[in-house]
Amino acid sequence: MKRHPSLVTLSHDHKRLLFACQYLKKDAAPYEGFPLVTQARFEYIINLFQEVMVPHIQKEEYLFEKCLGKNAQIDQMISDLQQEHLAISRMYSALTESTDLDAAMHVLAVNLEAHIRKEEREFFELIQQQLPEMLDVLQLDNQ
Repeated sequence: MKRHPSLVTLSHDHKRLLFACQYLKKDAAPYEGFPLVTQARFEYIINLFQEVMVPHIQKEEYLFEKCLGKNAQIDQMISDLQQEHLAISRMYSALTESTDLDAAMHVLAVNLEAHIRKEEREFFELIQQQLPEMLDVLQLDNQ
C-alpha cells in the first residue's frame, strides 16, 4: 500500500535509521564515508539518535496519541510499540557502559530494525486502513 502523505516524514526517518542499523551490525559492509572502526560507529549512532531518533520518537508518540481509543487492535499495537521504544532507548543508553561496544551496537541495530519494519509493514498499514480520516488531518511536520 502506498504510504499516506502524513506518514511520509516518518518513513523517510525510518529509511535513514535502517541504513544506520546496517552500519552498526557486526557484519557491516564498507560504505564510503562510514569507517567501520568501533569509535566512529559509536559516534555516528550518538549523533543520529540526537538528530533523528529523539524527534522521530516524539512524532510517533504524537501519532500514537491521535490513534489511541479508536480501534482495539491499534491500541494493542501502540502499547507494544511504546514498549519497544523504551527497550530501544535503554539499549542506546547502555552503550556508554558496555564492555563490548560492537556487540551492544549490533543488538541495538537488530532490535531497531525489527521495530522499524513492524511500524512500516504492520502499524502504518493498519492505521491507513482503519483510520484514514485521522491521517488526513494529522500534521506530524509541526511536531
